[in-house]
Order: sequence, then structure tokens, then C-alpha cells
Amino acid sequence: MSPAPLLSLRGVEAAYGQIVALKGVDVEVFRGEIVTIIGANGAGKSTLMMSIFGRPPARAGQIVFDGQDITRLPTHQIARLGLAQSPEGRRIFPRMSVYENLQMGAALADPVHFNDDLERMFAIFPRLKERRDQRGGTLSGGEQQMLAIARALMSRPRLLMLDEPSLGLAPLVVKQIFDVIATLNRDEGLTVFLVEQNAFHALKLAHRGYVMVNGAITMSGQGRDLLADPQVRAAYLEGGH
Repeated sequence: MSPAPLLSLRGVEAAYGQIVALKGVDVEVFRGEIVTIIGANGAGKSTLMMSIFGRPPARAGQIVFDGQDITRLPTHQIARLGLAQSPEGRRIFPRMSVYENLQMGAALADPVHFNDDLERMFAIFPRLKERRDQRGGTLSGGEQQMLAIARALMSRPRLLMLDEPSLGLAPLVVKQIFDVIATLNRDEGLTVFLVEQNAFHALKLAHRGYVMVNGAITMSGQGRDLLADPQVRAAYLEGGH
């Protein structure tokens, strides 16, 4: 008997007013996996991420996390179950220091772990240790992305959701961030659900991937198989180069 997925979406539909953003989406994420959704800008990837947290709510279908139906749960209750998101555009608290941002991330975790978790984040992202007392809004784009991921990790999630972590970053910083994700998955078994426009990096990193077009899943498969697929290469990998 095959294991149940940690996260499962079945026939999920979501809309903004009259605009249908998700059209019967089916996605599964199993424990210990890195799963990615790739697609063009406006395909519905970020809406999919946000609908898991209930904003916008799914108007049809079912979202199940670790055997519990979370389709109608309020956002704060979903977060308490062990899902954490590093959102598109990072959305750190710009007037708060790095340390205070990390404190906010730890709000749902047992306070007894705070100091250990803080040191762990500083080990993963040494730059954040150097910037500990600096306001978030004064950090570089790459440092803000590191902070957004570290803030999500401070809640000790069972599923880390990352929305466009490479957006607007220099190639070297992108490589650093993807290396960190790979290491957390390999060494700690962290389950990662990743939405990413940079199809090459995402599919290279992910165990499995889904292709989204106009709010619907059009392809799925092993990351390496999608990376080699001529259709995917033509559409998302700069004309196959």
C-alpha cells in the first residue's frame, strides 16, 4: 500500500471575482520530496500557493494536509498545522531588524527551541548573522530572500512552501538559495513545495514537477524527465538552450 501524500489537492478551483485562476488542479506532495510547479507569469502558480492557505479560498475541490481537510480552515489554523510559506516578493517586515523578523517567524513554535533555531538559521545563512540588528528593509534582495526563508523555517514547518525564491536575484545568489533548499531536504528530510519561474533551477532541484498553463496542470513527471522534455524545453528553457 503506497503512503498517503503529505499535501493533496483534488480538483481545486479558485477565482478572483469572475476571473477563474485555478481550474480543477490536482497536485500531490509526499513526505521528504521537493516538488515544483513551473509555468509562465500569470499561469496561476502563486494563486495555487495562496489558496492552500485559504486566500483566495478554494470554491471547489479539496485540499488535504497530513490527512486533515484544510479546504475551509482559516489561515492561522492552517499555519498551526505545520505549513510555512516564504511568499512571492518576500514580504519581510522592513522596519523590523533581522532578529525581530526571525522572532515573528517563531511565533507558532515552542519558545524552548528559539535560541537553538536562531543559531541554526545563522549557520544556514551566515549573512543574516552579520546583519542581525539591521532593519529588514535595508538588506539587499538576496539577503531579504534569505530572511524570508529563515523566517518560515523558524516555525519548524513540516512543509516549506516557497513562492518564486529566485525572483529578481543575481545568478550567484540564486545558486546559494537553491543549494540551501537541497541541503535542508537531503540532510533534514524537509518537504518542500516550490513555485518557480526559473524552470531550469526548479526542475534540476525537484524530485517531481508539474507544469501549469492558464490555471490548469498540463504535464507532470520526474524533475529530470521534465527537464529533458522537448515541449518543456521549448516553452520554458529559453527555446531549448
